[in-house]
Amino acid sequence: MTRKPRIFIDGSAGTTGLRINDRLSLRDDIEIIGIPQALRKDPAARAERINEADVVFLCLPDDAAKESAELAADPETVIIDTSTAHRTAEGWVYGFPELNGQREKIASSKRIANPGCHAGGFVALIAPLVQVGIIPKESLLDCFSLTGYSGGGKKMIAGYEDPSLEGSLRAPRLYGLSQTHKHLPEMRKICGLDNEPVFCPVVGPFYSGMEVIVPLRRSQTGASREQVSEVYSNYYRDGLVRFEETVDDGGFISAEKMAGRDDMVITVCGEGERMTAIALFDNLGKGASGAAIQNMNIVLGLPEDKGLRTSLI
Repeated sequence: MTRKPRIFIDGSAGTTGLRINDRLSLRDDIEIIGIPQALRKDPAARAERINEADVVFLCLPDDAAKESAELAADPETVIIDTSTAHRTAEGWVYGFPELNGQREKIASSKRIANPGCHAGGFVALIAPLVQVGIIPKESLLDCFSLTGYSGGGKKMIAGYEDPSLEGSLRAPRLYGLSQTHKHLPEMRKICGLDNEPVFCPVVGPFYSGMEVIVPLRRSQTGASREQVSEVYSNYYRDGLVRFEETVDDGGFISAEKMAGRDDMVITVCGEGERMTAIALFDNLGKGASGAAIQNMNIVLGLPEDKGLRTSLI
């Protein structure tokens, strides 16, 4: 491709779209196709830009994402969907390149489903352990996840940033109480599990950051903390996920530790029978926009971390 790749962000006014635009606007190796504010919801205007683009990011609600995907007339147009709509759909590749064999699938795909934020942390922790046989596929797992409020969209952000903040918003809040959270199907399918975990997401009064926690027992896995750590250390050698032996700050691990970054760190804590596997990342970074740009970079044959913010702990 002699010209710069043309990129269109459908839904550029949302939190994920804004973060993608912020990262990409600093680059001179791509061309962003804009759309006037008045035409953001005009199907004809969006269709025109989708079909001008080489890569399209869908940063939309599920139904709108499905409609936009159908607007792409050119089969060579790469669609990267950040919604839930296609994460378990046939014909779509799951956009988590650090999983074995997934990077190659992403590189040759025209339809890529970006992982969900909570789900990405769970997948990073559990998929390798299922693949090596430490966690049997029939296991009954639990997952706790702490997230910043930016993942809830504009209405939730406005509520938390209102100067007259309600008392209930000042403390962490458990949600997904019905155990029908939209991330559960991908958590089960991508990890190769027979059962969805008991999932307890918690939103806290901080803008961004995420801490996904999966309790494990040696009697369940047959593996020690050192053995689980070795699996992670060997598994994550490329990409934007890495294993770190120690990430705590004096016995505490903050869910904000990776805020503002586009990579992910995982670790295992505990000894003997009980342990916790932990994934730390930014819900808008590796949990959304960072992962989407990483997938775009792979498709375009560029370094995966180009234009992204990564750091060592």
